[in-house]
Amino acid sequence: MAKSTHVERSICPIAVTLDILGDKWTLLVVRDLLLGATRYNDFLDTPENIRTNILADRLKRLEEHGLIAKTAYQARPVRYEYRLTQKGLALRPMIRQIVKWANEFYPQTYTPPKKERAKRPTNKDVARR
Repeated sequence: MAKSTHVERSICPIAVTLDILGDKWTLLVVRDLLLGATRYNDFLDTPENIRTNILADRLKRLEEHGLIAKTAYQARPVRYEYRLTQKGLALRPMIRQIVKWANEFYPQTYTPPKKERAKRPTNKDVARR
């Protein structure tokens, strides 16, 4: 995918980033990709309960901006796997900082285990609180 040069409303880097990532769902999709989700149903299996139409829209937008790439893993019906591109993987430090900030100032938030590989929070994690 070609590098996106489209600027929504401003040349401000924060405004441009928010135009791409600043809605209620997009960073959660990126979180899930960073933590191993690859297939459409993987994204639906989280406590946030994203609706399918919203998920489809966010995956499309992330692909348009070159943050993810999709490849077909099944022909009939066509089904895709999604992976972060280098551009998408570059969001990892930002996501980590957001988690660190939330854990510090909102101690009731899910804290990933330090000794294990990070995982997505599940409905079981929510039930434990």
